[in-house]
Amino acid sequence: MASGEKVGAVGKVLVDPGLDLARRFRALFTLKSLGGAEAIEWISKAFSDESALLKHELAYCLGQMQDKRAIPTLTAVLKDTQQEAMVRHEAGEALGAIGDPMVLDLLKEYSQDPVIEVAETCQLAVRRLEWLQGGGEKQLDGASTDKNPYCSVDPAPPAERKSVSELRSILLDETLPLFERYRAMFALRNLGNEEAALALGDGLQCSSALFRHEIGYVLGQMQHPAAVPALSAALERPGESPMVRHEAAEALGSIGKDECLAVLQRFRKDTERVVKESCEVALDMLDYENSDQFQYADGLVRLQG
Repeated sequence: MASGEKVGAVGKVLVDPGLDLARRFRALFTLKSLGGAEAIEWISKAFSDESALLKHELAYCLGQMQDKRAIPTLTAVLKDTQQEAMVRHEAGEALGAIGDPMVLDLLKEYSQDPVIEVAETCQLAVRRLEWLQGGGEKQLDGASTDKNPYCSVDPAPPAERKSVSELRSILLDETLPLFERYRAMFALRNLGNEEAALALGDGLQCSSALFRHEIGYVLGQMQHPAAVPALSAALERPGESPMVRHEAAEALGSIGKDECLAVLQRFRKDTERVVKESCEVALDMLDYENSDQFQYADGLVRLQG
């Protein structure tokens, strides 16, 4: 456990709106790595910030930490209708990631939220909690499923082993429950090959903005260059949801090829603040990818050691 002085010093960077966003993001993911009650307290303080992108990542980190002490903060964010949809959605997803059944009734309530991205997220979180209660996590140790090589806490478990074509069919079938399609998505991600990346790229045409957003996230985890054309198209697409475009930008930063740099440079002055900031942070990823102090992962940064 890190000393209070160290956590406090990093926390002050996170909550300082006068600092550039990339530096504050690195502070956030450092706090995530350090963990503990004080780190959660500093992360919670930053939800008063004006940046929806930062608040979205705050919620993401609290979920990945899987510390029940973050539940009150995440509950308050989910309930706060003045928060942006992408922030409330991430709070709901984070509550599902923590996995405590005490939030099941809350998530069921917000499964009917008028904001569709929030409602769909809470529906998925309910399914994840029910899956956990049914002993589903133990089944992932069996040979019938692909384990997660990315060490992230996902909103759905991977589907049982199937071919890429079978998984692609499930992924794109909009008559199926979103939870089952998410399972296909994470199974494709875990395969990690070019065929899987191309199949996931096809999912960026599906009707649910939440689903497209999550596909952008997993393509960023995979870091497969075959996904660059589909991600670039999503970032460039007129009328595309900002939450999808922002995730596409971060994924391009994670992949880090020259063609990614060119696209991100074009959109770093985008009129949508969350897209503009995502491009700025993604470009910072490219600058830091070979740093001996920080390593970008899960679409952003994880402190080494």
